[in-house]
Amino acid sequence: MKTPSLTIGIEEEYQIIDPETRELRSYITEILEEDHLVLGEVKPELHQSIVEIGTRVCQTPAEACSELKRLRGIVMGLAAKKGLKVVAAGTHPFSSWVTQEITPLERYLGVKQDMQDLAQQLLIFGTHVHIGIDDREFLIDAMNVSRYFLPHLLCLTSSSPFWMGRETGLKSYRSVVFRNFPRTGVPRIMRSWGDFADLQETLVRTRCIPDGSKIYWDVRPHHLYPTLEFRFLDVCTRLDEAVCVAAILQAIIAKLWKLRRDNMTFRVYPTDLIEENKWRSVRYGLDGKLIDLGKQEELPARELIRELIGWFIDDVLDELGSRKEVEYAFRVLEEGSSADRQIAVFRQTGSLTAVVDHLIAETAEGVKLPADPGNALGAVREGSMGDVASGGAAPL
Repeated sequence: MKTPSLTIGIEEEYQIIDPETRELRSYITEILEEDHLVLGEVKPELHQSIVEIGTRVCQTPAEACSELKRLRGIVMGLAAKKGLKVVAAGTHPFSSWVTQEITPLERYLGVKQDMQDLAQQLLIFGTHVHIGIDDREFLIDAMNVSRYFLPHLLCLTSSSPFWMGRETGLKSYRSVVFRNFPRTGVPRIMRSWGDFADLQETLVRTRCIPDGSKIYWDVRPHHLYPTLEFRFLDVCTRLDEAVCVAAILQAIIAKLWKLRRDNMTFRVYPTDLIEENKWRSVRYGLDGKLIDLGKQEELPARELIRELIGWFIDDVLDELGSRKEVEYAFRVLEEGSSADRQIAVFRQTGSLTAVVDHLIAETAEGVKLPADPGNALGAVREGSMGDVASGGAAPL
């Protein structure tokens, strides 16, 4: 077996905000019309009010942090040229999906044609993390085991408590909206790479999907590159939160490799039970309880997240040089996730525009705008992917 590279690639989807109304603003077409380019590191998404970034392939969480700072700064700089702001949150607190414009590129018009109103409703924003794994069989093993920890990390990153002007009572409403799409959720246990390849081939052959990019599971093998892609996270409001969760995911894979090297593994649990924990994380976030599936008992989510860090991955953090980034999670456990902080602002002010202002400020923490954001990008012709997010992960 080949030792995994453990490289990191991060993709983030941002909201473009009109600072006067605090509404979402259709924007990406203005970049395309102005530059006649799809930017290699800053890309369009399904709705024109969404901008996606993808880091270059990074070796460490510290490198990924520098990349995110650079790319967030570029997006904020491009938006500022039009008098606009940028927000990182899983949903907008009050903008309506009904009025949003679809990006007029063939792939997005195709999604709209295939999914109809489900595509129009998909006004949600996520963080995707790629971890480099070269051995296909280990990649499948890592996918099977890592599913267990998805609810824990969703608790840390939940950032979508509002939808169309309502406090939903959920910490990750984004997860509910995305679940309406086919081929989503926690994947079933795969017996081997061949098992996955057979499924993908059947879906392609029967014209369910054009390729593996349309398998939208919470964690999946990337269809082009040797990475395991984690797709279940609400976009992280604070940059340090995104780096933290990427570092935790890298450490989980490193620990699983260490166990496999020593002819051991972590227990693989049924999808139904992991989905139960995911629902708890969607509903209650850090304030709820998750099921310790090994003990078959409920425990506070914060306790199980501390156990994940302090017991399961602690022995690989110094080898990876990522202890500082991982331990940022303890700050989140104390201060709450983005969803918790948004709800606190709303209850203090009674104002969803105040929530948007809060999100604008938190999204910009630690980010410096470049003097000339256009020149800071590697622009490429449409259709070329660029060296981003573990080789160039395609958008939706």
